[in-house]
This record gives sequence, C-alpha cells and structure tokens, in this order.
Amino acid sequence: MLEWQDSLPDRQTARVDDADDLSPVLEAVGPRLRALRQRRDQTLADLAAETGISVSTLSRLESGQRRPTLELLLPLARAHQVPLDELVDAPETGDPRVRARPVTRHGMTMIPLTRRPGGIQAVKLLLPVDYGRGAEQKTHEGYEWLYVLDGRLRLRLGPHELVLVPGEAAEFETRTPHAMENAGDDVCEVLVLMGPQGERAHLRARPAREPAR
Repeated sequence: MLEWQDSLPDRQTARVDDADDLSPVLEAVGPRLRALRQRRDQTLADLAAETGISVSTLSRLESGQRRPTLELLLPLARAHQVPLDELVDAPETGDPRVRARPVTRHGMTMIPLTRRPGGIQAVKLLLPVDYGRGAEQKTHEGYEWLYVLDGRLRLRLGPHELVLVPGEAAEFETRTPHAMENAGDDVCEVLVLMGPQGERAHLRARPAREPAR
C-alpha cells in the first residue's frame, strides 16, 4: 500500500508534465486557424455560418483565449478542407503520403497533392466532359503552371486559344484573363502548380454555361 501511495505523486506529476508539453501545440492552433480562414478570404461571420460555431467562439479560438477541442476542430477541418492533424500540426509519423480529401466544385474535382497551407500548392484537376464550355475568363494575382496527364485541355488566354494534349505543359501569369475547358470526349486530368489566389479562383469558379444545342 505504501509503495502505491508513494508512486501516485509521480504519476500526477507526469500528467502535469504531459499537459505542459502540449501547451505550445495548442497555442499554435489559433494562428493556424486564422491563417487558413484568411487564405480563403473568409470573415468570421462567413465561417460561423458554414460551421455553426459562433463568431465569438471562433474569435476566441483564433486569439488563443479559447482552448481548442475535438468538437470545435472537426467542423473547422471540414470547412477548411484540411486533415485534422494539420490544424494541430501533429508530429510526423514517418509516413510521407498525403491523404488530403478531394474537393468537388461545379463538377470539377481538385485533389490536393500538398498539405501545407500557404505558398505554392500542387493539385490534380479532373475536368468532366463539357467542363468550362463558354465560361467567362478570370484574372487574379499569381502564376500557374499546368501539365496535361490525360485527355485534351483547351486553354484560353485573352484572345489566344490553344489545345494541350497529354505530355504538354503551359505556364502563364494569371493577371492575363484565362479559362480552361475540357476539349475532349472523356475526363481531362491536369496537374497544376498554383498559389493561394489560384486555388481560391478554381474553387470559387462559376459553373460552366450549358453548351449551345
């Protein structure tokens, strides 16, 4: 009995030490959440409407005044479309594979190939048949590089238009009005390197107009 009682303070101390070790990890969650939200050009009100978490709670989370919990982090991870361990910057496990979830918007599927927010992002785009036909050209800050893996891609750059086939690549400044179309009869697969502005532009692109019949 005495041995058990003597060992109890050591176990309690160990739990306190573990909590202290987690403090820097938890303190870093707030700035990371703010950076992800700003990267998506969202206000706190926008994020509150998307997640069901109040504006005041979101503000306290980002400022570090509210301790993050699983119940709060799960809907935020879904909203920001990142793995949960990215929000808390979990230690590397030695597995280098990226398991980011595909995102589908207006028929186009984006498969993230990188998982670190900010900077250059690598994504694989799957453009369904007829995607982008007659779509309005867009502009935004940044630069893009793309490589066609399969199918045929029509790239419209201002007054210019070209069709890329598998193995062909293109790079351009995105302040030039541009739009991408599937120019083939099957899904077009494209590898793209883009900055945060390009990612937002692709995710928020309007649906392609119906082709003329």
